[in-house]
Amino acid sequence: MEGRDTKVNTIETIDKHLNATGQRYYSGFYVGITDNPERSLFQEHLVSKDRNWWMYVPCDNATIAKGVEKHYLDLGMNGSEEGGDDSSKFVYFYIITSKTKEKRR
Repeated sequence: MEGRDTKVNTIETIDKHLNATGQRYYSGFYVGITDNPERSLFQEHLVSKDRNWWMYVPCDNATIAKGVEKHYLDLGMNGSEEGGDDSSKFVYFYIITSKTKEKRR
């Protein structure tokens, strides 16, 4: 994704991608924030780069990233508001499978 988006634009962009997955419930997804989305997705959560649906989106700052994360947590996605810090400007998502590793609230 080119450029940086506001919270609302970021949510709209993410919603388009989420809807395209065909998943019916938010509970089938995991959301988090990070400064290094590839490390978080592929090393920490064990998401398969080739076999799993995943995405990440850059935000202008960590405050926006945390707001986007909270939006999806409130809708029922798995994840934890306890992760991330002031350098966490990426929001990442993946579909939970039996092989992925989730951090619990």
